[in-house]
Amino acid sequence: MLGLRHRGGCPGPGEVVALPPLEGEAAGGDHETESTSDKETDIDDRYGDLDSRIDSDIPEIPPSSDRTPEILKKALSGLSSRWKNWWIRGILTLTMISLFFLIIYMGSFMLMLLVLGIQVKCFHEIITIGYRVYHSYDLPWFRTLSWYFLLCVNYFFYGETVADYFATFVQREEQLQFLIRYHRFISFALYLAGFCMFVLSLVKKHCRLQFYMFAWTHVTLLIIVTQSHLVIQSLFEGMIWFLLPISSVICNDITAYLFGFFFGRTPLIKAAYVLSKYQYFVCPVEYRSDVNSFVTECEPSELFQLQNYSLPPFLKAVLRQDFANTIPGHGGIMDRFDCQYLMATFVHVYIASFIRGPNPSKVLQQLLVLQPEHQLNIYKTLKIHLIEKGIL
Repeated sequence: MLGLRHRGGCPGPGEVVALPPLEGEAAGGDHETESTSDKETDIDDRYGDLDSRIDSDIPEIPPSSDRTPEILKKALSGLSSRWKNWWIRGILTLTMISLFFLIIYMGSFMLMLLVLGIQVKCFHEIITIGYRVYHSYDLPWFRTLSWYFLLCVNYFFYGETVADYFATFVQREEQLQFLIRYHRFISFALYLAGFCMFVLSLVKKHCRLQFYMFAWTHVTLLIIVTQSHLVIQSLFEGMIWFLLPISSVICNDITAYLFGFFFGRTPLIKAAYVLSKYQYFVCPVEYRSDVNSFVTECEPSELFQLQNYSLPPFLKAVLRQDFANTIPGHGGIMDRFDCQYLMATFVHVYIASFIRGPNPSKVLQQLLVLQPEHQLNIYKTLKIHLIEKGIL
């Protein structure tokens, strides 16, 4: 007999579920003389593997608590929940915009720190979702390794930024020259050390879950840290490439919320369902020779019919709430900045494709890194080229 904790359709505490009889064993337990150790070995081989747990065995994530300040709760206590949320979102939005203007006034360095702080908080919110599942099995090192990989990736990206934009400064500091020269090797060694720690943390019969959480961490790093690095690169190209896309997303979010609040009645998905009931909208155009005309008649496919789908309990727990409750009325930091990360990729591609051109200062930085004989050869080649062009 095997006791299971109550999750989803699983038995509750204290309840038991009978396992199917082992090979050669009757359902009534005829082979009582079989050694206990042999039975336990067979059961362990067949049912002890954690990887075979059904999705409903994943623990549910508790709902977020209300972090609205008490002063706002008292001031808005007489309003309906709809208008209460309206005022909370509005007040917090104006507060965040005011702080954003203050940080802009403080300069690019403070904006870079702001991006780094938002990145860390977003990473924390996403990785916490996975940790709540992982921690229930008492497996080691997941949170430690997640933050270690975050440090490694940030070390790599910020080191690349320093080497790219501040090479002249680095050349003046002997202590930094070694770090910049072997930056990628050091970054690789740090990541390799983390990977070795992950391998050493593997626990028998939990490997699948551990690799799942390892992938969860790396996808989070790809989404959060990479996009943050693109934001900072755009910032170094000029503050306008930082402010314009961010302001566009902010204005879009605010306007969408206002229109949805005051004028929204039917969600777009419901309107699409209503239209899908009419053959005129869902059927392809066909020519019928018997009527000598084009018609739009057909039996709508299953694509346009309501279907019932069951999500795994883990996804239900994640999708039914925000990433966190950091900002009252808004959810988590990730809920506010998910679109900003998508915009960062577009802005970076746009700058690289249409804006960024040859940069003399970067060329000079590269020349200063070269050995004197190589610098002299470049000087002679450039001089000959300018003479041939008639410039010298």
